[in-house]
Amino acid sequence: MLMPRPLSLVLDHAPLPVLQRLVETIFNKAMQQHPDLFDRLGPQAAKRFAFIPTDLDLAFVVHPAGPGIAVYRKARAPAAHAAISGPLLMLLALLEGRIDGDAVFFSRQLTVSGDMEAMLALRNGLDDCLFDLPRDLSGLAGPFARPARRLAEILRDRALVGMV
Repeated sequence: MLMPRPLSLVLDHAPLPVLQRLVETIFNKAMQQHPDLFDRLGPQAAKRFAFIPTDLDLAFVVHPAGPGIAVYRKARAPAAHAAISGPLLMLLALLEGRIDGDAVFFSRQLTVSGDMEAMLALRNGLDDCLFDLPRDLSGLAGPFARPARRLAEILRDRALVGMV
């Protein structure tokens, strides 16, 4: 499933500093929930990993050694040691382990390039973390955490239809 066009237009035209702040907030919350996320990377933690949604004009570059994340327009994204590209919702489903990464790779729905050893180490680390984005991030909604979590679960379930 692709990102709804109105939402992708908003994200593609949002100021990068605003997106950077939002993405950093989400990343930092995820790191609080999963502090051991990058533990299995070993020497691969010094490398940069790019996540490139094919349905957005954005690239997200993660540097585990920081740990940190940066948002770029695709044309200005720095080189990364390993990269994965595909629709944003598919990348998020992979993060949560809700779809089979091998199946979508071999069906050519996503592309992996660069240092495969580094990408495999990252994948193994993600597999152990048991991400659940609605659960992990709903606390950012403060007193609205419960309804925000439920809404996010409904949206995720709808996005996964036909993907799994």
